[in-house]
Amino acid sequence: MRAAVADKVIYLRERAAAGDESKFKIKYAELLNQAQLAAVTHRDGPLLVIAGAGSGKTRTLIYRVARLIESGVPPGAILLLTFTRRAAQEMLDRVERLVGNASRQVAGGTFHSFANNVLRRHGTPLGLRPNFTILDRSDMEDVLNLLRARMGLASRERRFPKKGTVAEVISMARNKRRDLPEEIELDFAHLMEHQADIVELAAKYNLYKRERGLLDYDDLLDRLLELLQQYERVRERLSSAYRYIMIDEYQDTNLIQAELVRLLAWSHRNVMAVGDDAQSIYSFRGANFRNIMDFPAMFEGTRIVKLEENYRSLQGILDVANEVISRANEKYTKALFTGRRGEFRPLLVRAQDEHMQSRFVAQRILELREEGVELSEIAVLFRSSFHSFDLELELQRRDIPFIKRGGFKFIETAHIKDTLAHLRIVANPADAVSWLRALTIVPGVGHRTAERAIEALVSAERPEQELARLAREGPVRGGAGFGRLAELLATLKAEGKRPAEQLAMVLEYYLPLMRDAYPDDYPKRERDLEHFQNITQRYRSLEQMLSDMALEPPSDSLDGVLASEAEEGYVTLSTIHSAKGLEWRVVFLIWAADGRFPGPMSMGAEEIEEERRLMYVAGTRARDELYLIYPIHMFDRVNGFSMGRASRFLDDLPVEILPTATLQESDDA
Repeated sequence: MRAAVADKVIYLRERAAAGDESKFKIKYAELLNQAQLAAVTHRDGPLLVIAGAGSGKTRTLIYRVARLIESGVPPGAILLLTFTRRAAQEMLDRVERLVGNASRQVAGGTFHSFANNVLRRHGTPLGLRPNFTILDRSDMEDVLNLLRARMGLASRERRFPKKGTVAEVISMARNKRRDLPEEIELDFAHLMEHQADIVELAAKYNLYKRERGLLDYDDLLDRLLELLQQYERVRERLSSAYRYIMIDEYQDTNLIQAELVRLLAWSHRNVMAVGDDAQSIYSFRGANFRNIMDFPAMFEGTRIVKLEENYRSLQGILDVANEVISRANEKYTKALFTGRRGEFRPLLVRAQDEHMQSRFVAQRILELREEGVELSEIAVLFRSSFHSFDLELELQRRDIPFIKRGGFKFIETAHIKDTLAHLRIVANPADAVSWLRALTIVPGVGHRTAERAIEALVSAERPEQELARLAREGPVRGGAGFGRLAELLATLKAEGKRPAEQLAMVLEYYLPLMRDAYPDDYPKRERDLEHFQNITQRYRSLEQMLSDMALEPPSDSLDGVLASEAEEGYVTLSTIHSAKGLEWRVVFLIWAADGRFPGPMSMGAEEIEEERRLMYVAGTRARDELYLIYPIHMFDRVNGFSMGRASRFLDDLPVEILPTATLQESDDA
């Protein structure tokens, strides 16, 4: 069975033999199904691979990279773009096991990391210095908050959108390639009264960044696009360097990313886009469903290959997914099938109310554990994070350990950002955002004092000497603290120190300040910082470390994530968006009710279609068992109690594909 081969065989080599295939050592025809083989052996010209859930798209990508290298393409001429650095690295590691060390020259990474590298090497025509600082989302919000206050928009007497909302408006406009007023009118109509002020604030924000050598996430793609559009020599150089371009998860690209791909393929059109229109669920991040649908129009002569053989789920689960997506208004028609054997049919479960829904899930989890299913192989998915609150209480009551995806990311915690700020100042002394953070940590120093000092520091040739002068000559509150900070910065700038050594110096300075600032939970924060130290050990370059922290940060803090300690593993609770790309043996989807899924805010035709695709993604996370559950009696603060019905994506499915069960009080007691 091919599935068994796919699971057990990483690669297979043979001695050179006579015939057309003699130069290839890997037996592609034995390791791939026919559709995968067609994609892997495609050489020149545009190719669109529609990869259904669980159909081996990653395997197809890595074998195509291997095939190109074996056929004589220089590895450095191959560019693999993904949406996480980890995905790119895992693919390239597998390619290396197939063809050896030559694959290390393949260029791979995220769109943002690729843009970062190109701009540091070729950004001079745009006025960019190689040491520019990357602002993450919280940094962006801090700058907007600072500028908002300077404009008098943050007073108590006047209501103005929060910094996070303003950041979202600005970012969405750029990702959708719209003017800011148009974006506000179309997607943020409730902010129309603030339109003029938001536009002015955005202009000041852009000026602030350019004057200080700062780029946010969106700038990385915007400025790369600007570089490729305006400087033909750079465009030709990059297009000639990367003769074969592959993009994973193409359905998640935005308009800018699609245009970047077109320009990078300017001289050859050798683009392989891999994705699934049925899993396009990130429009709220600016992803554009039309990109994958319009790929053949952008690249004339596109060959389309569909991967429909699924290696993950039982056919019963695939039948539900196929039925759900078959009703989509626009799609690449496909039908998932599998060679796996099993008679299980997904079940639509009707509970009397939310609490019975929670009790059913908890009881079934306990039964599965008795049947030998590990808790780590079980997931509960939901449309919105708050849908799991009642279930969390029930799991805790029954002592079922769980982990919930979400909350603050490790890199967004105050103590990690504090330490990073000191290192970022060393890399880019014009980084006013990091200066503000480092200075306000000094005891007795507030925002006004810090801002006055920053004006002198960012323009000083040796800012640590200017800081020492301010400490001596004042009048500056916290002068002694300024002096200690100046000594730290002077030490950090000494040549030959690796990032781990520099971080250790920062921590020696910072830990006493942190303990005073966070007396209630500083031990937890110290554990995070120890974890951070371990991460920095592998870096030799401070610039590379800071770029990685901004572009691909560690995701979880070491504490506060797990509900309880357990040697047997944890049930995963997750939104569907966070579960994409993952799989479990058993999946429960709770609140599969109209009004919750799709939610009340999803009213337009495009929004409903994306919700349908979200249901498809949820169902295809399951390998062996899938339960779709909703309460008959639903309550909300506006309407009180109402009668719930199954999600419109499920209620018209044939009963032989999705049978229904109604819980009685004794069923889950």
